[in-house]
This record gives sequence, structure tokens and C-alpha cells, in this order.
Amino acid sequence: MSEKIGNPYDMDSGSFDAETYLEKLLKDCSLKQIMDTEAAVVKDTQTLHSDMQTLVYENYNKFISATDTIRKMKNDFKQMETDMNLLKDKMSTITSFSEQITGTLQGTRSQLCKLSEKHSLLKRLQFLSSLPAKLKALIEEKSYAQAVQDYTHAQKVFKQYGYQPSFEGIQSDCDSIIHNLKKKLRQEFQTGKSAQMLTEIGELLLQLDERAPDMATEMLNCASKRLHDQIVMLQDQTERDMIEFVDMGIEGFLNDLTLVITSYYDMFVAKHYENEPDDFQEQALKDLNIFLNLNIDIYLTLVQDRVESDIGFGDTQVMLRALDRLHRRLLAMRNICRGIDIQRNTVDIIINAAHQLCEAHQKNLKDHFADSLSSVRLSLVSAKSDSVAGSSLNDLITNLYVSLIEKVKGILQDLLVFLQTEWSFNIKSGYKGTLCVESIRENLLIGFLRHIAKVMNSFGDTSSSSPPNLLLVLSKTCLEMEQNGVHVLITLVDDLYEIDSENSATLTHETEICSEMRETAQSLLDTFVRLQGLNISQMLRKSVETRDWLNCLEPRTVRAVMKRVVEELATIENVVASLYDYTGTARTHEASSDSSRKTHFSNLTNSKQQFRSNWSNYTPSQLEPSYVSNIHRLFSEKIDIFTSVEFSKVSIVTGIIKISLKTLLECVRLRTFSKFGLQQIQVDTHYLQMNLWRFVKDENLLNFLLEEILGSAVHRCLESTLMEPNAVEIICERG
Repeated sequence: MSEKIGNPYDMDSGSFDAETYLEKLLKDCSLKQIMDTEAAVVKDTQTLHSDMQTLVYENYNKFISATDTIRKMKNDFKQMETDMNLLKDKMSTITSFSEQITGTLQGTRSQLCKLSEKHSLLKRLQFLSSLPAKLKALIEEKSYAQAVQDYTHAQKVFKQYGYQPSFEGIQSDCDSIIHNLKKKLRQEFQTGKSAQMLTEIGELLLQLDERAPDMATEMLNCASKRLHDQIVMLQDQTERDMIEFVDMGIEGFLNDLTLVITSYYDMFVAKHYENEPDDFQEQALKDLNIFLNLNIDIYLTLVQDRVESDIGFGDTQVMLRALDRLHRRLLAMRNICRGIDIQRNTVDIIINAAHQLCEAHQKNLKDHFADSLSSVRLSLVSAKSDSVAGSSLNDLITNLYVSLIEKVKGILQDLLVFLQTEWSFNIKSGYKGTLCVESIRENLLIGFLRHIAKVMNSFGDTSSSSPPNLLLVLSKTCLEMEQNGVHVLITLVDDLYEIDSENSATLTHETEICSEMRETAQSLLDTFVRLQGLNISQMLRKSVETRDWLNCLEPRTVRAVMKRVVEELATIENVVASLYDYTGTARTHEASSDSSRKTHFSNLTNSKQQFRSNWSNYTPSQLEPSYVSNIHRLFSEKIDIFTSVEFSKVSIVTGIIKISLKTLLECVRLRTFSKFGLQQIQVDTHYLQMNLWRFVKDENLLNFLLEEILGSAVHRCLESTLMEPNAVEIICERG
């Protein structure tokens, strides 16, 4: 450290030698280093010079400020010295006057004390002598509180000097006046017009030494009468809206009830009465709780009745705002006094209102659904024909589906008002509230979806006479609900109301409703197929039963009924195609394959089907028909006619064709045919085979049924001679 201080090359040390430093610098450093050192020294010198100037200026300013402060203090001390001298002179004068007064009054001090005592006594005597008249005047002016105060103030004197004859008369007059006052107060206490008046009169009677238990019981009885009048008045306010109704109850009934509670608590529970039993306060608090809950229950029952009458008619937002005000007021009442316990609250009313609103909305949904169905039926009835209705069925389905979805969404949004964060209540905080929220999901949404499935399914009953296109519309709507609508609505209600349905064992799962919707769609579609099959079957049955097959002429054309059947099936296909197979997945056939179908009944060698009978090449002399038929049945699978169809155009139309051809088969089996009758059946079946192949998915099934029909005709024919295949084809092409 000493070496550093004595270093001549250190500019910051006291022993710095400039000459020695310069010689060392010139000796050891290059020109550039010397120039850099010079620049650094110049910069440091300028910095030190600037810092020195700053310090000088700062110290100069501080010096000036200190000078001004000293000068000001000097002036203040001069003024203070003058004031102290003046105060000293005045204190001397005061001391002199005090000594003079003490000397003057030294002899008469005791006399003044006696005179003051006598003056006070005279004032008391004057007060007592004028007390009866004053009490009467105060009572006439209805200044009962002042009268009681003056009487209680005079009681101390009466207790001390009441035995003297001069005071006995005054005391007797005062007691008589106060006795009459008690009677008057009692009467007003029993007929009190407000809770505040009951409180004031009760306080006065207690000051007049009335028994606390009697006063407590009487106070609650009188308050009950007053509160009953408030309830009666509220029952007549049916024309006011919900907020005005609740505000009247708060400002009238609840304010009076609150005043009675606080006054009763202060008078009989918070105070200790030495002359009363030890359990008086406990009993008083118990009576107060009974009184409070009884009146709260009466009032909330009135509010609940009003809420029930407004459900479905008034604004839910307004109703909840009113109930929120009431809930806040009841919360405040709970904090008034210790030991007060209000058992009932507005949350139960709100939850009950939510349940009732759900029921009202559920009824509205059912009515809306019924109106929508009526509108769909009216639209179908007003359509001119099924062929033009096919293009509008999609619009009907879309309108029905969208209206149902949007209606449910709107109602779910409306009910969400019960869970707004601005309310002071939270219905989900309790078990009942949680059940209420889940009820919105289960009773309202799930219940309505099941109602849709049930009502739509009822149109498929055999007893109902529903139009076929209505069944098709309802079936497709149920399918749309199963594929999209159910998921959308259940996801919406779970998200809006924060319901964890996935992990709940009591809530209905989405797949259950989807399954019900699909079953309903399947049932309606099957009914549509059966109904359309029955309509075509009726035409075929009449055409077979009304014809004389034994006296037929040689066939020259296809019967008109067969053309009508093909036209009907084409119309049905167009209608069904407007709802299914939008992407063109329906089975189509090339026209080039017609040649094989035309010769199906004429050329057995070109047929690719196993064990297929060919009635155009065989006669009874060549092969027994029953034998051929039995072989055919042996190697053929059983055809289920009334099975459920798939949700596709081909499957639906195939189902209708199966029912129609099965009916034709059974009718043919019941008739007897001549040769020409058999040939007419041959022409008809060939015509059907030529035109129906494009409607079905499995041509084997179609060919099998047509062969069964022709085979049955052969069995029932008296002369089993079939027409030449070429002639059959010419007739069918011409037809």
C-alpha cells in the first residue's frame, strides 16, 4: 500500500512526478500509444474540471440557502421575544386580579354554597309541584316519551321524600296519570299501525315497569296482526309486475318484520332483567325464531304463488331480478342478530320456478312439434301428386328438422338465465339445484327427444292411416336426428350447463337416444315399404281376381295394370331418390345388358343362374312342372318378404317389389288358368322382368319371384302350353 502511495508514475498519488512519468512514457511507448495517453489525460482533465465546477456551484447554492435561513430565524426570534414579554405582563395582571377576588370573597364562600344548594332544591320542588300538570299537558300533546322520562326522573325524589305529607298528594296524582297513560299505551300497542309504533310503545311500557315476558308475548302477537294485514294487501297486488310486487313486500312486510325482530331482540334478548327467570332470554330467542320463520314462510309462500302464476307468461329475466333482490334482503336479515335462523330461502322458490318453467317449455316444444307435423301433413295433402312432391320432400324435412333444433336451442339459451353470475344466488351450489340443472337435460331435452320418437313412431302403427310420403319424411327426419341432431343438442346442453354426462351413472347417454331415433326411423321406413307394397298389391290382386282366366283370348299386349305397376314403382323410386343416395351410389345397369334379360325366359343355355327353370322351352310332356319346381325350391334360399329394409333407395324399392310380387304369386295360386290365361301371365311376368330389374339390387331375387309366379300359373293351368319366346318379346316391346 505504501509502495502505491509513493509511486511517482501514479497520477492519483501524492508523490506523482510528471517529468519522470513523461520520460518513462517516451521511453516505453510508441507514438500511437503516447497520443492515446494524451487524449485520455485530456479527457480526464476535462471531466475533473467539470465535476469541480459542479461541486462549487452546489456548495455555493447551499451556502446562500443557509444564509437566508439564518437571517429568517433571527427575525422570528425577535418577534417571539416581543410576544413572550407581552404574555408575561398579562399573566402578572391575571394573578393580581385573582388575589384580589380571593381576598374579597373569603368570608362569604360558605354562604354562597348553601344558597346554591337551596336553589337546586327549590328547582326540584318546583319541578315536582308542577309535574302533574306537566304530565297531563305532555299526554295531551302525545309526547308520551317525554312524559315517561319526567315521571321516571321524579321517582327518585318520591322514593326519598314520598313519605312526607307534602309529597304524598303529588305522587298520588302522578301515579294516577301514569296509570291512565299505561292503559292508553296498551290500547295503542294492541292496535298499532306500524312496527315502529309497537317498538316505541313497548319501550315506554318497559320503562313503566311492565313485566318483560308479558310484553314480549304481546309484542309478537300484535306484530303478527300487523304483518297479516301486509300479507292481505300484497295478495291484492296481482296487476303489478314481479319487481314492483317484490319491492312492495320488501318495503312493507320485510321492513316491518325486520324492525320487530331488531326491537324485540334489543328489548328482550340482549338486555338482562334481574327480576325475570334465568331462561327468559333463551325462551325469548326461541319465540322470536318461531315468529320469524312462521312469517317468512307465509310471505315466501305468497311469493311462490305469484311466481307460479307468472311462469310461462311473464319475462323470466324480470322475475329472476325480483327474486335476486328478495334473496339479497333475506341474506341481510340473517346477519341482523346472533341466534336468528331463517330456515327457508328464495333458492327453493327459484329452483321450483326453474322446474315449472321447464315444464312450460316442454309443453311449448310439444305444441310446436305438433304444429310442425300438422304443417308437414298439410303440405303433403296440398301437393298435386307424388311425382311433384319428391322435389319438395327435402324442403319439408329440412324445415321440420331445423325448426325443432332451433326451437330447442332457443329454450336452452332462455333457461341459462338461471345460472347468470350477476345473481346473488347459485342454484348449482346445493343438491336440489344440481338435480334441477340435470332435470333440464333429462326432463326437457331427453324427454322431448323421446317424445319426438314416440309421436313419430305412432304414425307407423297399423291403425293409423298416414300417407306414405309422410312416413318417408318422418323416417328421414328421425335419421337426421340420429346422425346429427341428437349429438348437437346433447353437446350443447352439456356445454351450456357444465354437465359431465360422460362420467354420470344416472344421466341418459347420447347413444341411447340415437338408438331410439334409429329404431323409429327404421320402423317408419318399414311401414312405408309395407304400405306402398300393399297399395300395389291391391292393384295386382284386383287385376287377378276380377279377370276370367278360363275364357281369355290369346294375349296381344301387356295388361294395363302391369304398366301401372311399373309407373308406380318409378314414381316411388323418384320420391325415395330425392331423400337417399344423393351421391349417386344407387345401383345402375347398362342398357347393353338388356338383351340377356329379354331372353331370360327363352334361352336356358345363355343363363348364368343355377337351376333356373325355363318355362318357355318346356311342356308337361317333357317335364313335370311340379318336379321342376321342387328342384328349384330345393336349391333356392328362402326369401323373407317382410324384413327390415336399409336406408337406401334400392333396398326400399326392392322391399316394395317383394311384397307386390308375393301378393301376385299368392293370387295366381288361387286361380285356374286356360292356355291363353297362362300365356297372359307369361307376357306379364316377362314385361315385369324387363322393367323391374333396374329397381332391385339382386336380380336373382326378382327372377326367382317371377319364375315362381309363372310356375304357379303352370301348375294351375288346364293346358300348360307356353307362348313362343320371340312372340313374348315382341308383345312386351310393343307394350
